[in-house]
Amino acid sequence: MNDSPLSEARPQSRRGLSGREAAERLRVEGPNALPELERRTGLRIILEVVREPMFALLLGAGVLYLLIGSRGEALVLFAFACFSVAIAIIQEGRSERVLEALRDLTSPRALVIRDGSQIRIPGREVVRGDVLVLAEGDRVPADAMLISGEDVQADESLLTGESVPVRKRVARDETACSRMAGAAPGGDDLPLVFSGTLIVTGGGLAVVTATGPRSEIGRIGHAVTRITPEPPRLQLQTRGFVTGFAIVGLSLSALAVLLYGLLRGAWLQGLLGGIALGMSMLPEEFPLVLTVFMVMGAWRLSRSQVLTRRPAAIETLGAATVLCTDKTGTLTRNLMAVEWLERDAQCTAAVAQSEGSRLLHPRLRELLATAVLASRPEAVDPMDRALVRLAGDAGDGAAGAELVRGYPWLPELPALVQVWRLRSGLLVAAAKGAPEAIAALCRLDAAALEAMRARVEELAQRGLRVLAAASAPLVSAALPASALDLPLQVVGLIGFVDPLRAGIPEAVRECRSAGIRVVMITGDHPQTARAIAAQAGIEHEEVMTGPELALLDETSLLERVPAVSVFARITPQQKLRIVTALKARGEVVAMTGDGVNDAPALRSAHIGIAMGQRGTDVAREASSLVLLDDDFNSIVRAVRLGRRIYDNLVKAVGYILAIHLPIAGLALLPIALGKPLVLTPMLIAILELIIDPLCSVVLEAERDERDVMARPPRAPESELLSRPLLVSGFLQGTLAILAVCGVFLYATLHGLPAETVRSMGFLTLVCANYALIFANRSFIASPLAGLTRPNPSLWVSVAAAAAALVAVFLIPALAGFLHLGPLRAGQALLCIAAAVALLGALAGVKLLIGRA
Repeated sequence: MNDSPLSEARPQSRRGLSGREAAERLRVEGPNALPELERRTGLRIILEVVREPMFALLLGAGVLYLLIGSRGEALVLFAFACFSVAIAIIQEGRSERVLEALRDLTSPRALVIRDGSQIRIPGREVVRGDVLVLAEGDRVPADAMLISGEDVQADESLLTGESVPVRKRVARDETACSRMAGAAPGGDDLPLVFSGTLIVTGGGLAVVTATGPRSEIGRIGHAVTRITPEPPRLQLQTRGFVTGFAIVGLSLSALAVLLYGLLRGAWLQGLLGGIALGMSMLPEEFPLVLTVFMVMGAWRLSRSQVLTRRPAAIETLGAATVLCTDKTGTLTRNLMAVEWLERDAQCTAAVAQSEGSRLLHPRLRELLATAVLASRPEAVDPMDRALVRLAGDAGDGAAGAELVRGYPWLPELPALVQVWRLRSGLLVAAAKGAPEAIAALCRLDAAALEAMRARVEELAQRGLRVLAAASAPLVSAALPASALDLPLQVVGLIGFVDPLRAGIPEAVRECRSAGIRVVMITGDHPQTARAIAAQAGIEHEEVMTGPELALLDETSLLERVPAVSVFARITPQQKLRIVTALKARGEVVAMTGDGVNDAPALRSAHIGIAMGQRGTDVAREASSLVLLDDDFNSIVRAVRLGRRIYDNLVKAVGYILAIHLPIAGLALLPIALGKPLVLTPMLIAILELIIDPLCSVVLEAERDERDVMARPPRAPESELLSRPLLVSGFLQGTLAILAVCGVFLYATLHGLPAETVRSMGFLTLVCANYALIFANRSFIASPLAGLTRPNPSLWVSVAAAAAALVAVFLIPALAGFLHLGPLRAGQALLCIAAAVALLGALAGVKLLIGRA
């Protein structure tokens, strides 16, 4: 059986497939749908979360509390674990629900011929061999071979990034059909139309050659599923640290138990002390901190129209050193507009879209009217629509005119010629098309043709797509058979541009000030890419084209890629090569895009950022972030937020390091001195109720540092626990130990009861905790200046802690349950004074060591 497209569409087969044949092929080959990345179920998300070492430590701590019979503490820790898992599941579910809303709920419907009749069916039900009926404005539902039609042009920017439509030629025979099979999209005069592309002019019949994953768009989508995204850097850094921190803490606990038991013989007391010491050092705050920071960051981004599919990518975005962006639809609006009108050297004008054509010179309005007459009445082509849009406000165009005849668009003569009868009764011919085609229609001599070519080249270097227009008044209603026989004369040149989105230059400048290199990767013409880069403010001393890149091996590309910020005529596979090369250079790569051709690079980049409105399902599935408003400026806001999140995370880590030292000191010192325990497991659990909100919710809400977008990205190899941070945390913790243990020693030396000593130590520790919070609120401002920084959640926490302490010390039953004794006013003031002195000392330390 001959399965070639033309054999399927022989005259006897123009009845199309039968319903039975179509149903069988649908069953065997599957629906005409793109491949999707594997969805994560709720159970899978839970398993991923609890497999993390930090969550395992949190659950392990709860189990340990259960073993010693402290159900209250165990329930608190289990509650933290359940809360962290719950908010992770909620965030993932929310992201998937929003993606479902972005996805087309119904596939585009297709007009096909089956059993000799034209019927409309869902795009998912199109099968190989179906005969498609295509018309202007139709979205092609599957890859197909054009077997009949006239003046067919398609917008293939979804696959190529090139915003200018391409011409299609009907497949004449099976030899040509076989020769063209497998051709890539983007070239003129191919008989192939591709799934997802838009027919902008003409129409005809096409036989489906490939559907679903076998189509061009499906093959690119399938390539995405083979790329494994890298784990977030923050996740990699914290795993080893948390595990090591826990091992050290548990080892010290075991050592304390052995020393206490061997030296004093009180094994039970030693076991309780060792458990308290272990719990004081166990970094159970980390799971909550990381989860809350990422989820709250995702929530903050959602308020700015940015959907977070992978919350950890927010922090990674703050470390981005290179931002790779598409041109069409990302930097530009993917909406052609008239930029330049030119009758001759003395009559030109740059068009202000806001003013329309009312203020144009009459001769330029005549040029515009001619171009509108040479456009299709129902404009679908983006350039036709731009002309109609510009002319409409002044009434220039074909209003009241009657279309008498249209001459077909020929591949060898790419121009549209139409004859109109105006309201005055005058017949006029109008033509618009490629300058060389208009020159042929107007029979220009060699000198005039060369002058036109030179002028077109000048305009093209400014990033303009140039068409020429011609017209001729006709005295006879007897029209020639060929447009070449019309007495056409050149009227002028028209320059089109795909304009930048608003705010792009400002966004690029802010990226530059933040040390982020913006790299434009497009399928468009090099001159157009160069012009757009200049308008956007992207530095582009060198422009590399796809053919040039294809000649480079991986080593040569690695050497060249740091110096190139504009890539033109780039294929989807080459986009992936560029991203891979940048990553190999040690860059943290963010990649924006909206088309299917962007999906592999989006998936491979450290942070993939897809457009939500124009973006394709495959691009959104491959991305980490989705811009719901397609606003490039949202990327800058995301970078700012990513840096803020990382800054606040560093503050939280520094605070956690510092606060665990006085807790450990107050747990260890009584054991070393043979005194009753100050911190019982229950008190440590209560401390965690204060510490956890402070290091997660309160510090997460801290505002940006003043220099957040005025400093370069942190080094890709930088560690979360840097040496300055460790030194700062150790110094802060040491000062806190001196304050807390000083009060403990004072109370012990004065022979106060054990319950009173415990109360003074606990109160001092709580107050010192807030002193450390104020010390870590800002890298730049001093701890004392931090008292005036706005953060409502901090003051809510202070008020809640103060109320809880008053209740504990004033309600005897509650104090007795916690084994705390009453405090006199002087004793309480001493504890508070120690914390105030600590705050002053911390301010001095910050001046000495500078920013951590």
